[in-house]
Amino acid sequence: MCGIALIISGTRIDLSSLLLDSVPSASSTSIDDQLVFSIDDLKAALGKRGPDSLGSKKVFLYSKTSSSIEEREIVSFTGGEEAKERDESCSQHVEEKNDCCFDTHGQTREVENGFSMSNVVAELHFIGATLQLRGINPIVQPLMDTYGNIFVYNGEIFGGIDIDSDSNDTEILMQALGNCCLCNSHLHTRTSYCLEKGKSSVPEVLSTIKGPWAVIYWQESSRTLWFGRDAFGRRSLLVHWPTLEDHRFLLSSVSPFSSTEESSGFEAENEINNHNFWEELTCGIYSISFDAPKLDGCLVGEVRKHEWTNSMLKELIVWERTSVEPKPEDLYSSHGKTLREQHDVHSACSNILPSKSGTAETVLFALRESVMRRTSLHRIFKAVTCDIRQEVLTPVAVLFSGGLDSMILSALLDECLDPSYEIDLLNVSFDGQSAPDRISAKAGVMELRKIAPLRRWKLVEIDADLSTLDLETKHVMSLINPANTYMDLNIGIALWLAARGSGWVYEGNNNNCDEDLQCNERVKYKSKARIVLVGSGADEQCAGYGRHKTKYRKGSWLGLHEEMKLDMQRIWKRNLGRDDRCIADNGKEARFPFLDEDVIRTLLDIPLWEIANLDQPSGIGDKKILREVARLLGLYEAAVLPKRAIQFGSRIARESNRKNFGSNRAANQASAGSAVIQLQSNLT
Repeated sequence: MCGIALIISGTRIDLSSLLLDSVPSASSTSIDDQLVFSIDDLKAALGKRGPDSLGSKKVFLYSKTSSSIEEREIVSFTGGEEAKERDESCSQHVEEKNDCCFDTHGQTREVENGFSMSNVVAELHFIGATLQLRGINPIVQPLMDTYGNIFVYNGEIFGGIDIDSDSNDTEILMQALGNCCLCNSHLHTRTSYCLEKGKSSVPEVLSTIKGPWAVIYWQESSRTLWFGRDAFGRRSLLVHWPTLEDHRFLLSSVSPFSSTEESSGFEAENEINNHNFWEELTCGIYSISFDAPKLDGCLVGEVRKHEWTNSMLKELIVWERTSVEPKPEDLYSSHGKTLREQHDVHSACSNILPSKSGTAETVLFALRESVMRRTSLHRIFKAVTCDIRQEVLTPVAVLFSGGLDSMILSALLDECLDPSYEIDLLNVSFDGQSAPDRISAKAGVMELRKIAPLRRWKLVEIDADLSTLDLETKHVMSLINPANTYMDLNIGIALWLAARGSGWVYEGNNNNCDEDLQCNERVKYKSKARIVLVGSGADEQCAGYGRHKTKYRKGSWLGLHEEMKLDMQRIWKRNLGRDDRCIADNGKEARFPFLDEDVIRTLLDIPLWEIANLDQPSGIGDKKILREVARLLGLYEAAVLPKRAIQFGSRIARESNRKNFGSNRAANQASAGSAVIQLQSNLT
């Protein structure tokens, strides 16, 4: 993974089937037009993410006509960086209507009798940045097979398609897509199987993938472009639908800075926010089929959205729970103690009543398998074969607050990861040692050392001062785009700093160290882990937010269920795209074990009153099922911790409120969390 991008120019895009505003009737832009973003801007943005490789390829399309018949056909030829001069020459020839054209393999040939090229050429420019985490052989994206299919992929396959331990999932997925049927691949949005040839369709193959992904695929034989992102949006993919200001169609993992802006000021760089240039691509599978109508011969690309073909995936998207409202007898065990009794045992860490029929064990098993899938099949996960270890490896880190979710992930990672590896626990604070997340992180490390004393745990203390982060703030503003609230910015900065992993550790990290970790020298440290486990999805699925309790009080169990359903169905837009962009910018890959398909299925199969009981106090009834899981792992202290969002636990929200509103009180009056960022604020 790392990032992908595409720019389509020189063709009209028909969006009528998506119920979006269609492309204006004005003439198409030429290949050389440089509007808001250029190809170089996209390459620069992806290149900053620290990929192992960065490449690009082009596909040129033109319509070919016959003087003896009125039919038109689409002809294509391809090129990459190595053919840049040839591509530019070809473009010039086409625009000047010279008597040369190209076959589908990019070879120059003379015009056949009676044929000539249209003066309209479409260009599809594919860009792929690869942070390779699988496979024994290096790859460079975009990939291109012998049939002329082109593929860029940003994701991981954790199930649905078999991947050998020494294989690269991008190559395996391209092989599967290359075997897909071509007949009616674009027009039949509901058909998933080709009866005539016994082949699967592109939507069917993509629907089988378990794991996060964003994909762009050119199917040469059908002249069809496929693109999309997984059903939960765990990988970012931004889209620019053609507008009057910019007729091009763009896809990108990240919003770049524009090199066409004359001013280098903050306002100019972020003017695109006001024009809504980018938007999060709605989760799903899309295609663009190219044609040349007889009216004017101009190339037209028709966009369609396709249905998922996996029945289980459809159920998860709908996110309906069978058992929502309990009967009185269902709540008997949960209400066996009075609220006062439950509060009295809070400090004794025995406050959580066991669930029925071992549901906590079921969730624990699903989470353990999820973490295992996300930390195995990795080329650096090879056991140390020599007696003397030459280098200490830290392949996986955890975004670590010391709270319930990150403690569960850390304990499970210890179970799944070879004991020879260290584990980095990345903790951000904007208030030194006094931030709530720093305090709970130190306590969490001590508890982890009790249950896993042989593991080398490294608490990476990342100290930040918001007043000195002007350049970083400007950069993160670009990363979170199209998100544009102060809450998004605060979360984005905290995640970006955490993923960067540049902080302090106590050298040696002696497991017998006291609770304040003061028995070792504090030294600078930068985490080299390329995988970061993140707890996203736990609160949405297990009623961890304050608004869940509010909805429960107003609408009882049905109201709670509907709020949780809303959270899960919008998590792609509110959280995951933003978070993926901020973490990936540091050459790291975010993985979300709580959003594994099997974990989601497991939690949905459990009655809602076993997931949470919001009649109970905070730290007891919210995320009840996960608190039971924590106890099963021996994390008794973490099991009673209340929910605390990263922007509050790290205290960046407090510092941001003071900087941009003058005080917390003024920020609260202005509803700072949801307020749109004003460019004239102190961020400049």
